[in-house]
Amino acid sequence: MLINILYFLLISVVVYFGIALVLIFSGRPKKSAQVSLAFSELLFEYENLPPLDKFKARDNAILSYRYYPSQSNTIIILLHGSGWHSRYLLPLAAFLSSEGLARVFTPDLRGHGYTPERRGDVEYVDQFEDDLADFIVFLLKDNSNAFLILGGHSSGGGLAIRFAGSRYGNLVDAYFLLSPFLKYNAPTMRLNSGGWANPYKKRIIGLTMLNNLAIHSFDYLPAIEFNMPNEVCDGTETLIYSHRLNTAYAPHSYKNDLAAIKQPLLVVAGTADEAFWADRFEPVIKKYTEATVKLLPDVTHIGLIVGPEVRPIVKKWLENFGKQTCSSK
Repeated sequence: MLINILYFLLISVVVYFGIALVLIFSGRPKKSAQVSLAFSELLFEYENLPPLDKFKARDNAILSYRYYPSQSNTIIILLHGSGWHSRYLLPLAAFLSSEGLARVFTPDLRGHGYTPERRGDVEYVDQFEDDLADFIVFLLKDNSNAFLILGGHSSGGGLAIRFAGSRYGNLVDAYFLLSPFLKYNAPTMRLNSGGWANPYKKRIIGLTMLNNLAIHSFDYLPAIEFNMPNEVCDGTETLIYSHRLNTAYAPHSYKNDLAAIKQPLLVVAGTADEAFWADRFEPVIKKYTEATVKLLPDVTHIGLIVGPEVRPIVKKWLENFGKQTCSSK
């Protein structure tokens, strides 16, 4: 009897690993024929873009960020979305700075930007969280009484949610999310983010099967590719993500991570968003946490972050609670 049980368990393990490996090496995804995101909205003047500055992470990696100065006691870390880097955050960051609402810092996340050590990859799944925690410590070293806000657009919003659910979540005093990515199958999700994202669905399933057994040997493999028109490509885009970076960019569980947010939370989306169903954000997010949710008529996914419509919303929200002179930490 014992031999039969052991034999059955052995066969089950072999079959499990066999299925996982077949899925992992099953080939590339089929690219969407049409990309619906309005990438032309990224083609604006960047002449006032602050230069890149540097800070050192715990592994001694040198990471980049941009700084928009202000006399405000509020610090905002604003996270970019998938595929690009901090440059396109210029309009909103410059507005918040020039209005005296916040000192704004826009990091180029590891694996992104002009000259990353390994484009589209990180060392381990939780590395973005560790990098952000290191960046926060770096910023607060000389600003210990600052009121700290973490914001993000698209996948950057998803990373902000992930950070809230991590062991570092209490480092932040408030969050704002601009059309945030929740999960590939969340109710807010359009198919393949409107044709922009092309995930290796079978590979992701296979890698997840191995990850569930704490096996991460193949996490370096590509897990998602992005479609970006040639007219906006300049060599600084990052259009292929490894499985570990792709996982690192999204919430652990958007339900649990959102439930961990006890701080003030602002969520904004545009009704013309091509990647997500904007009208579903409020019922989904408010199911797990308290939030102020605003929808902007006829604003697209990219237009939300680069256009003027979002600015008075964020300004009013900051003015409502951002008058504090001391951090709650």
